[in-house]
Amino acid sequence: MTHALIWLSRDLRLADNAALRAALDSGLQPVPVYIHDTSRTTEGAAARWWLHHSLQTLQQDLRSRGSDLLILEGDSRTQLQAAARACSASHLLWNRRYEPAGVALDRAISTVLEDSGLALGSYPGNLLREPWTLAKRDGTPYRVFTPFYRELEASTPIDMPMPAPDTLPPLPDALPVSLTPDDLGLVPEISWDSAFHPHWQPGEAGAWRRLETFTRDAMADYADNRDRPDLPDTSRLSPHLHFGEISPRQIRQFVEENMRHSNEPGFVAAAESWLRQLAWREFGHHLLWHFPDTAEHPLDRRFAHFPWRDDPAGLHAWQTGQTGIPLVDAGMRELWTTGWMHNRVRMVVASLLTKNLQIPWQTGAAWFMDTLLDADLANNTLGWQWTAGCGADAAPYFRVFNPVRQGERFDPDGSYVRRWVTELSALPAKWIHRPWAAPEKVLHDAGVVPGETYPTPIVDLAESRKAALSAWDRIRQRPGNVTEQS
Repeated sequence: MTHALIWLSRDLRLADNAALRAALDSGLQPVPVYIHDTSRTTEGAAARWWLHHSLQTLQQDLRSRGSDLLILEGDSRTQLQAAARACSASHLLWNRRYEPAGVALDRAISTVLEDSGLALGSYPGNLLREPWTLAKRDGTPYRVFTPFYRELEASTPIDMPMPAPDTLPPLPDALPVSLTPDDLGLVPEISWDSAFHPHWQPGEAGAWRRLETFTRDAMADYADNRDRPDLPDTSRLSPHLHFGEISPRQIRQFVEENMRHSNEPGFVAAAESWLRQLAWREFGHHLLWHFPDTAEHPLDRRFAHFPWRDDPAGLHAWQTGQTGIPLVDAGMRELWTTGWMHNRVRMVVASLLTKNLQIPWQTGAAWFMDTLLDADLANNTLGWQWTAGCGADAAPYFRVFNPVRQGERFDPDGSYVRRWVTELSALPAKWIHRPWAAPEKVLHDAGVVPGETYPTPIVDLAESRKAALSAWDRIRQRPGNVTEQS
């Protein structure tokens, strides 16, 4: 049988894997290979933990079907060539990536190996639509979500996802010696990741379990509760999507099937609201593919002149959840403990860093990339640039989130703050989002000593808001704003 290398990266699943399915449909014997290319990896510390467990799970899934996962380390081109020669492979197949480093590597592989005798094939990756397939009437890329979403929804129906194979042929004997996930050193030597385990189950089965549980138990309430960090009403599928353990097509097909059969009031509207979040993910990849420098530079070029501040002490307080602003500290501690943070809180903590502290958005984005399990460059860039005000779909005004009002609105009884900022757990709900304003007796009764048991705020919210708006006024008349308004 003729062998085909199936080069895996952000598609760590067996179902709806276009490259794997193409090999099987062509009568080729698939050889699944994962290459840990340290010169090109973008995974932060938290995401490396997830990758370790995802690779373990994928290897077990392959073995249960009669195959295995070949794990190699080093330069991708060199390792692919060596593996192909060893087993006399005739084909190299992979699913496309859309981040700048992945795009560059795909192109380099195609260039280097086009004369190698290998038949090369790349296939649509982990999106509903590839970034270059949607464009405005003038052929330019979208920079505003709503018209992008309308075209995404109106475009050709999404293909049905492909099932996983029941069995697979064994790997050939003539292959390089495979590493194990443990050999890659992805898990930290100091067990700061110990709290990850109760919260997450990496792998294809874990992704499906989370989707099914969310759809059954929380989907109907999603539209009402999506902004509530104190409630377990979001899917937390983002790490599974990032590593390709489940595809957007699978998710969409599963949810739409449940919409057709649900008799629960409000389920369809809530499901449509949730599916819209998949479109935001598509939008992030659309932007990064068309504007690859936005991972480091603002889409709105005026923000190159924004008076950002160098504030190591403020940055450290923000990173460690010691700002004295309860909702912000709760989010940053949740992130450090679980590798995840509720999206509403992500916006609030990002606003405090970029607006109130005026620390560059790139600094916050880099911290998220290192500490988030779902550290996805496209979505991380979209979120940080949106909150900083320098990206696509930015508000026509310079929005500064008020973390006190956000807390009072979306964590009304303070249970989210109490969970993560235990120093404040005895404070009444009236004061938990602004302990600095609480009467002395209330603080005493709750065991809170400002500046000792819990920090005083590192920044005056009102004054720093004025400073941020003043800084915006100084740059707003500069040329170079590329954000559309329609």
